[in-house]
Amino acid sequence: MNAQTHRRFGIGYDVHRFSANRKLMLGGVRIPHPRGLEGHSDADVVLHAICDALLGAAALGDIGTHFPNTSRTYKNIASLELLKRVAKKLAFRGYTVVNVDAMVILETPKIAKYIPTMVKKISAALKLKRNQISIKATTNEGLGFLGRGEGCAAFAVASIEGSQ
Repeated sequence: MNAQTHRRFGIGYDVHRFSANRKLMLGGVRIPHPRGLEGHSDADVVLHAICDALLGAAALGDIGTHFPNTSRTYKNIASLELLKRVAKKLAFRGYTVVNVDAMVILETPKIAKYIPTMVKKISAALKLKRNQISIKATTNEGLGFLGRGEGCAAFAVASIEGSQ
C-alpha cells in the first residue's frame, strides 16, 4: 500500500428462511439438505453478505441496488455470478479486494467439510489467493429463528484498496 492508496472496509449481512423444493447453496456450493433457502436468486446468504461487504467498502450501496429482486434478469441467478459482477464493479473503479471474512449461522446441516470448496469458489470468483478468504460456521445455540432451524444467516467483512 503506497501513500496514495487507501484501504477501505465494509460489512455485509444476509438472511433467508428455509423453504421446501429449493437447493441449498452456501458459498457457491450445493449442500445436500432437504430444504434450500427462499429467495429471488439462489438465495446464497454467504455470497450475498460478501457482495454487500464489498459494495459497502467501495461506498457503492448494496446488493439490492445493483441486482434488484424485482428484476426478472436476476430470477434464480447463481450468486457466484453476482459476486463476479461485484468484483468487476470494484475493479472498474480502481479497487482491489484485499481479503474477505464470512461467518455462516445455521443449526443444520453441518457445513465444515464444504468450507474448503467454498473458499476455492469464492477466491476464483474474486481472483484472489485462498488465504485471502476466510469462511467460518457456527450455530445460534438453539435460540431464535436461526436456532429453531427456520433459516440461515451470514455476516461478512471485506477490505479493499484503491486510490479513491
